[in-house]
Amino acid sequence: MILRRLDRLLTRLLLHGFSVLWPKSSMKHYDFADQFRALYDKAVKIYASGQTDAGTYFAPAETAFLAANGLTAQAMYDYAEDHNNGGEPGYDRALAIELVRRDYFLNVQGGKTSTQVLDETKMPAKSDAVQGIEWLPRLIPKTKAKLRGELPGSLMYCCGGDRRFFKQHDINPAEFLSLVWRSEGNDAAVVDWVVRRSKG
Repeated sequence: MILRRLDRLLTRLLLHGFSVLWPKSSMKHYDFADQFRALYDKAVKIYASGQTDAGTYFAPAETAFLAANGLTAQAMYDYAEDHNNGGEPGYDRALAIELVRRDYFLNVQGGKTSTQVLDETKMPAKSDAVQGIEWLPRLIPKTKAKLRGELPGSLMYCCGGDRRFFKQHDINPAEFLSLVWRSEGNDAAVVDWVVRRSKG
């Protein structure tokens, strides 16, 4: 009897990963950061092993957890890829970004995934500028898409180009995501805020 139970448990672990051992806690919110950290670390290790198919990184229960919180396996893959190739944005910034996205998903979108996807071909060029600030015209629609869960798989919020912009203007990536949320429908307010921040 015990051997049969152990055999069934081993089979579940092999098929679904160690997520089957996670307790079914009613604390879906309080321990979000802990579960996010476990999946982040898992993605980093898998990428380091040479596996580059984001769709194979997580067990069904883990994928469901991500979806229930407005996250995607692609976003976790992007974090893992950049973590392994320079160490940025890193876990702390990734968590801060996804907490803003999660808040918007749960409290503005009502936990419902958007069916829209940003058309990358219609985005401003990387060299476009507003009030002398390059990258910002492109970053604003990209940030809106991140906030709404509408980024295509080819784009990452807080990619290398974004990080250069944030460093140049001394802006935290999660701070900018929150700014765009507060200023929805008023891109000029975002621009003015960045101008003020740039002047220090």
